[in-house]
Amino acid sequence: MDFSFYIARRYLFSKKSHNAINVISMVSVCGVVIATIALVCSLSVYNGFTELAASLFSEFDPQLKITARAGKAFDPTTPAIRQIRDLPEIAVFSEVVQDNALIRFGERQIVATVKGVSDNYNQLTRIDSTLIDGTFMLREDVVDYATVGVGVAYSLGARAAFATPLELYAPKRNKTVNLANPSTSFNQEYAQVGAVFRIDQPIYDENYVIVPLPLARDLFTYEKEVTSIELRLQDGTNIQKVQNEIASILGPDFRVEDQYQQQAASFKMVKVEKWITYLILSFILIIALFNIVGSLSMLMIEKKSDVRTLRNMGADNQLISRIFLFEGWMISAFGALIGIVIGMIVCILQRQWGILKLGQTTGDFIIDAYPVNVQFFDIFMVFVTVCVMGFLAAWYPVHYLGKKWFRYEN
Repeated sequence: MDFSFYIARRYLFSKKSHNAINVISMVSVCGVVIATIALVCSLSVYNGFTELAASLFSEFDPQLKITARAGKAFDPTTPAIRQIRDLPEIAVFSEVVQDNALIRFGERQIVATVKGVSDNYNQLTRIDSTLIDGTFMLREDVVDYATVGVGVAYSLGARAAFATPLELYAPKRNKTVNLANPSTSFNQEYAQVGAVFRIDQPIYDENYVIVPLPLARDLFTYEKEVTSIELRLQDGTNIQKVQNEIASILGPDFRVEDQYQQQAASFKMVKVEKWITYLILSFILIIALFNIVGSLSMLMIEKKSDVRTLRNMGADNQLISRIFLFEGWMISAFGALIGIVIGMIVCILQRQWGILKLGQTTGDFIIDAYPVNVQFFDIFMVFVTVCVMGFLAAWYPVHYLGKKWFRYEN
């Protein structure tokens, strides 16, 4: 064992002659512990919210989505697309036509996003688990059905199984508006409300209407084109690997996005908030580490006689400085370890039993308690942050004040 580390360990755990130094040392450790617990719990809560958002979006978003970089639509019958369809990792290949349209129901009307999907759409996503009214279907005999978001249904006053159909209007592509008779410049389609879904994400609940793919093509004047291709992979498949393979097949003219990239703005906002919180709590940690300066300063004053003894035994300034540097570093390191352990225990208890609630009444929010998700990288970052800041806090009294206090007197 290194001699300076051995002496520092004895100083840390031995009883000091002045009780005030013991108290300050304990306060230093407790301050580091509390700040570390706050860092671990805060970062884990943000991870929990990211995980929650990902689970909600995964009920509607595909695992991979292919779109064109230039233009709105593309031909899904090209050799490259057919090659992707035949990949063994692809479980569900679904064509999509999506655009904005005017939706009318009785006397009410709104502009919504109409998403035309293939017949296998219910195999692509977990749309059935999001339904709050009706049954998901696209077509029955000669009747087309629409599955609408709960916000769209509320705005239109529509429910599943109503006899009155939705009226969908979209301008005809590549045609000028006939000012004498503007109605001839629009395509018109009809669809019965078959179901209402709720994902608790306004971007979908308040804007989306899911209809059969042929209806969407007729509405937006497409023949065989699609605006996107949505994919579900075989269970256990490496999504990143397949994403890279598809991107290499299609080339630079197409985007291949996973679920996080499809909702990049939402996840980026949570990530920015997470690291801003990390910086704020790091500043609080710096304030807590000022106790180390006071603790080491008083300890160095108390151990002047020990310093003389060490000098008489041949110790130089570097060894003595290293003793007190180790002392300060161990205060922060032990505080970090204790804080991380307690923080992880708190997160486990919160994940299992939901001790800290989001609201006083059950059902006020999507979930009743704060979600948590402990990640190894965050724990590592917290430990490194505490240790580095603790070392810097110990460096000042040792290198500036120690020059005077360790001066050998003949």
